[in-house]
Amino acid sequence: MNNQRLTQTQRQELKLSPQQIQLMKLLQLPLMELEQRIKEEMEINPALEDSRENDYDDNEPTVDEPDNGENDDYNDDEVDFSKDDEFDFNDYLPEEDLEDYSYKLQAHNYSADDDPYETPVVNEETFQDYLNQQLAYHDLTDKQLEIGEYIIGNLDDNGYLSRPIPNIVDDMLFTMNVSTTEEEVAKVLSIVQQLDPPGIAARDLQECLLIQLQRLQEENPYNDYSLSITIIKDFFVEFSRKHYDKIAKKLEVSNRELKPALDEILKLNPKPADTSSSGTKNIHYITPDFFVFVRDGKVELSLDGRNTPELHISKQYLKMLEEFSNSKDTRSRQEAVQFVKQKIDAAKWFIDAINQRQNTLYVTMKAIVDIQEDYFLTGDETKLKPMILKDVAEKIGLDISTVSRVANSKYVQTPYGTHLLKFFFSEGITNDEGEEVSTREIKKILKDAVDNENKANPMTDEQLMLVLKEKGYPIARRTVAKYREQLGIPVGRMRKKI
Repeated sequence: MNNQRLTQTQRQELKLSPQQIQLMKLLQLPLMELEQRIKEEMEINPALEDSRENDYDDNEPTVDEPDNGENDDYNDDEVDFSKDDEFDFNDYLPEEDLEDYSYKLQAHNYSADDDPYETPVVNEETFQDYLNQQLAYHDLTDKQLEIGEYIIGNLDDNGYLSRPIPNIVDDMLFTMNVSTTEEEVAKVLSIVQQLDPPGIAARDLQECLLIQLQRLQEENPYNDYSLSITIIKDFFVEFSRKHYDKIAKKLEVSNRELKPALDEILKLNPKPADTSSSGTKNIHYITPDFFVFVRDGKVELSLDGRNTPELHISKQYLKMLEEFSNSKDTRSRQEAVQFVKQKIDAAKWFIDAINQRQNTLYVTMKAIVDIQEDYFLTGDETKLKPMILKDVAEKIGLDISTVSRVANSKYVQTPYGTHLLKFFFSEGITNDEGEEVSTREIKKILKDAVDNENKANPMTDEQLMLVLKEKGYPIARRTVAKYREQLGIPVGRMRKKI
């Protein structure tokens, strides 16, 4: 006989509503992606409309920004959208209902002055497309063109070819059924390396710099780049380690003669794919979510809502719901009522989520502005106070994860530049006077010390530690090294200059 025991356990589970999940996803979206998300929602839900495109009653739910004294300087754009892109109810309702209600779905609010609105098609040219277009201008056979395009397709984000030539030969044979040789690939590679920007398709940094120097020599025959070329070609290891004295001694030149050649090398671009004067490389522009102004000694904050649609529930859908609900209770009517109600509910949820997003963004940024008011008034980074996610979360009564989502993906435009919100967060340490100061303040002092050091004899981490200690910041040498690395500052011997 089986013994069955009935036990009772208690456990906690966090269950998020669909609206909460939707809000979390919307919080993470930058402004441009939010606009695209709203457009997508409007496309799939005809009950959701933009009030800038249609007249509506003031009583209908709309997306409103918080009453935050928003500056009109950023909100005076008038966008005139055409009404010719109305959705077609045929795509959403049962066929039998269309016959009875077709006359109720006609609108006569068009004007002869209305301009037809067409969604622009974005044709963004990539950096790879730019290189392929240049390659097409060279007199190549079809096979050489295939090899060249394959090489371009294997360049990394910095523009280097990390794939060895023998591997490219094998790849093309097995993946493209193109039989080639290492000599053929090497020949085409030399052609690709002639493309702009100079240094593209190099296999390492040394080759990248050599390509650029040789291009400079060809384009400026009256300038002499031979010493720079010799340094990179024959003394690259010494150059990379900044052993300039050894280079001067081996080349039997003075430091005065060596310095101009080194200066030419330092002007070169070690990552040729990072910048392109052609303007064809994909460029990601930052659209700030907030604007901070300083007027009459006070900090003012506003949300950027210029391009965010003013959403509301379609009056036609509300009317349809009422009419379907009052009609005879047939199965088709029930289905129509259920469909329309579902769309309206989804639209209300989405509008509410957008409103919550706007409010959450504003209260989060307002808390940051309040805490870091001294910085926003002066622009002095040493005025930034220690601040962690928990500080903001406790101030506004929201979860730390919510603050994190806002801080990691939103930008604010200030009089001192545009910053990611996490720029204002930092840990704190206690100085000699017992005051808690931001680690950002220490990093600023550290950077200033490095900027003003004698480049012929740069300071070690030990010496930098003593500089900070003299200024009242007693931190360990390993902490100095950590902050230096976070600032992207190399060790002392790598900062040495003649």
